[in-house]
Amino acid sequence: MTYSDTHPQNVNLLVRIVGIVLIFIGLVLASGGAYLAAIGGSWYYLLAGLGIATAGHFLARGRFIGAMIYLAVFALSCIWAIWESGFDFWPLVPRLVAPIFIAAAVLLIVPLIRPEQGRPEDTRPFVLGGLAMALAFIGYFAMMFRPHDIIRNDVAAVPGAVSATTTASGDNWYSYGKTGEGTRYAPFDQINRDNVKDLEVAWTARTGFIADQSQNYQDQNTPLYVDGTLYQCAANSAVTALDGVTGEIKWQFDPKAGSPAWKRCRTLGYFDPGPADQCGPRILLTTTDTRLFALKAADGLPCESFGTSGVVDLTTGMAQATPHAGVDPEENGPVIPGFLVQTTGPFVARDKIILGAWVGDNVSLGEPSGAVRAYDALTGQQVWAWDLGNPAITNLPPEGEFYTKGTPNVWSAMAFDTDLNMVYLPLGNATPDYYGGKRRPFDDEYNAALVALDFNTGKEVWRFRTMNHDIWDYDLPSQPNIADIPDGNGGTVPVVIQTTKRGQIFVLDRRTGTPIKTVEERPAPKGDGTAEGEYYAETQIYSTGIAAVDADPLTEQQMWGATPIDQMLCRILFRTYPYDGDFTTQSTTPTIIYPGNNGGINWGSATVDQERNILVTADMRMPVIGTLIARAHFEKDNPNFQGDPHGELSPQFGLPYAQSVVNFMSPVGIPCLEPPWGTVTAVDLASGKLIWQHPAGTAKDVTLPGLGIQPGIGFYVGMPALGGPISTKGGLTFHGGTQDYYMRAYNTETGELLWEGSLPSGAQSTPMTYIGKDGRQYVVTTAGGARYNPNDWGDYIVAFALPKE
Repeated sequence: MTYSDTHPQNVNLLVRIVGIVLIFIGLVLASGGAYLAAIGGSWYYLLAGLGIATAGHFLARGRFIGAMIYLAVFALSCIWAIWESGFDFWPLVPRLVAPIFIAAAVLLIVPLIRPEQGRPEDTRPFVLGGLAMALAFIGYFAMMFRPHDIIRNDVAAVPGAVSATTTASGDNWYSYGKTGEGTRYAPFDQINRDNVKDLEVAWTARTGFIADQSQNYQDQNTPLYVDGTLYQCAANSAVTALDGVTGEIKWQFDPKAGSPAWKRCRTLGYFDPGPADQCGPRILLTTTDTRLFALKAADGLPCESFGTSGVVDLTTGMAQATPHAGVDPEENGPVIPGFLVQTTGPFVARDKIILGAWVGDNVSLGEPSGAVRAYDALTGQQVWAWDLGNPAITNLPPEGEFYTKGTPNVWSAMAFDTDLNMVYLPLGNATPDYYGGKRRPFDDEYNAALVALDFNTGKEVWRFRTMNHDIWDYDLPSQPNIADIPDGNGGTVPVVIQTTKRGQIFVLDRRTGTPIKTVEERPAPKGDGTAEGEYYAETQIYSTGIAAVDADPLTEQQMWGATPIDQMLCRILFRTYPYDGDFTTQSTTPTIIYPGNNGGINWGSATVDQERNILVTADMRMPVIGTLIARAHFEKDNPNFQGDPHGELSPQFGLPYAQSVVNFMSPVGIPCLEPPWGTVTAVDLASGKLIWQHPAGTAKDVTLPGLGIQPGIGFYVGMPALGGPISTKGGLTFHGGTQDYYMRAYNTETGELLWEGSLPSGAQSTPMTYIGKDGRQYVVTTAGGARYNPNDWGDYIVAFALPKE
C-alpha cells in the first residue's frame, strides 16, 4: 500500500472534486437505474452508474485507474447510444453530451494524478484527448442551434390545377382559408424560391388591442384582404381595417365584447350583396359574447338593415344549466357568459352566413348546444338550423324549447363546395370530453365526425366518423380542405381532406363521404375497470392509405432529457404510468395519453398546393398525463372550483369523475418526449407518401416556466406549432405559428428552409398573402404573442414584401 492510499489528502483537489462528482452521478444513476431495470426498463443506467461511481471512487483517491474506468464506461456508452437511437441528433443529446463533457474533464486532470498512482509519464495523449473531447462538446453544443433530424423523401410532385374558386378570388384573401375551399393556396409567384431571401418588412401596424394572455386573450387571427383593404380582428373582437399597401389604419370598430374565458377571433367574414344594397360590401363579425355584426366595409359602421341595427343575438334557442355540483343537467337556464363563444368566426357560403361555436366543454353536463345555424347574409334572419340531437328542429326551436344541449359542436372552421352546395363540418365531442358513460346514442355517432350538409337547407347529406367513442378530446380541430386530386387513371377525384389531433389524415370523396385513401379499423385497448359506468370501443379507425403525421406509439427509447439523469427519470415515469399505445383508456390512475388533447394537428389546419398536389401542415407533439378524479374527492379538494374551461383541471359536473390533464414533463420541466416537439410536414396527395418534415422553430424566445425569463438560447428543437401554413404558386410554404418570433418560408417540394423573417412578438396565427394595389405581393401575419409567453404580448400586424424596384 502506498503513502497516497492511506493519505488521500495528498490527492490534487481538482482530481478529488471530479471523483466526488462522479461518485454522486454514479450513485444517482445506479439507484434510479436499479429501479428502472426492476420495472422492466433499460439496464444501461444501473450498469453505467456502477461504473461511473467506481471510477469516481478511484479518482477521489487519486488513482489513475479511475480515469481508465470512466473512459471504458464512456466508450461503451457511445456504442449503446448509437445502438439504441442511431445517429439522430436530438436523441443522442442526453446520451452523449454530458458524458463527452465529463470525458474531457477526466482526460484533462490526468496530469494532476501522481505518477505513483499508475499515471503514465507521458500525459500528452490524455491532454490532447481531453482537448478533443472539449472541442467535441463545444461543436455538439453549437450544432444544437441548427435544424436536425429533417426527413426528406424523393417523391415527385404530380401536377395539378388551380381551382376555379381560387382563380375567381384573384388578388384577394376572402376567407379564413383564402376561399371557402380552405386550401390556403395563393396562385402568386412574384415571391418565389429564387428571391424569397430578399423579403423585408414592408410595414408594421399596431391596433392598440393587446392580446393580454393573463386575461385569456389569444391573438390567432388570419386577416382578410379585399380590394385594397386588410381586415383584422383582435382577440377582444375589435375590428381594424388597414390600407393593404401602407398599413395605415382606415377605421376601427370595438363591439365592447365581454367574456371571462377563451377570447380569440380567428377570422372574419366578407359578403358583397351587389350595388343595389345601400349598406354595400360588409364585414361579418362574431364576438366573444355571442353576437353577430354586419359592418360596412367602407367605414366600419353597422349595417342598420341587418338584424337589429346591425346585430344578431346568437344566444336565441340556446340553454345551459348553471355549472356546479348537484346540478340537474336537464334544467334549462340562461347561457352563461364564457360557455358559448364564437372563436373561429363566420363563414359565408354564397348568400348565407353559417356558424358553429366553441363551448366550455369540460365544465358540466348539459352545456350549450352544438347546433349549427345559417343566417341570411343580407338581412341577418336565421334561415335554418341543424340540431343533430333533434332533427325535427330545422330552424328556430318552438316557443319555450331549446336546441339539444351538449351535442358535438363545430368550434373550428368549416369548408364549402359551392358547386355541390355542401358545407363540411368538423365536429367536436359531446360535453364533457373525458368520460362517456352517460353519452346519448347519437353522441357517439357524431363525435369527431366530418359531416356534410346541404348549405341551402341545412339537411344532412353524409357523415364520416374518424374514431369510435372518443374519451380523449380528439375532436376535429382543423378546417377541411377541398381539393381535386389524381385518381391514378389520368383523371381527378373531388375530395375533402380532414386532418386530426391524432395526426391521421382522412381523404374522402366529398360527394359521398366514402374514403378515397384506405381506412381500416384496428383493435383498441380495453379499460382497466377503474372508471365505473364507462365503456370502450373495441376498434379504432385509422387512415392507412396516406402518411400520418407522427402517429407512432411511444417507446421508452423516445424518453428524453437534458442529461442522462433526467432522461432516466423520464424513462422511469414512462414505465410507471400505464400506457397501452394509441387510445390508452382514461383511468383513475395517472395514465400517459399520446397524442395529447392539443394534438397532433390543431386549428392551424393544412394548406393544399393545388398545382403540386402537396398538403402541408404543422403539428405539436406533447404527451399528457390524464387522471380521472372521483367526484367525492374532487368536491373535497375543490369545494368552490372556478377555473379555465380548458385548464389542467376539468370539473365535468354532472358526471362521476372530474379530469386532470397535465403535460408529461421531466422533474426539471423539460418534455419527456424527445424533440422535435413540433414540425412542418408535407404529404403527397397523389401517392399518400410523406415528402418532407422540418422542425418548427427554436426555443430562442421561450419563457422558462415559473421563472418568467427568456434565456434567448435558440436550440432548434422544433416547438409545438399552433398556427398553420399557407402555400403559393412560387413554390413556397410560409409558416409562423411557433414559439419563437419568426416567419419562415420553405420550399414546398423539398422542405428546404429558404428564409426567416423576424417578428416583434410571437405568432399563433396562420399567415395570408395578397397582391396590393401597388402590384406587390405581401405576406402578412399578426403577432400578438406566442402561447404561454408572458413577456411580449402585442398587437402587431406585420407585412413582408420584396424591396421596391
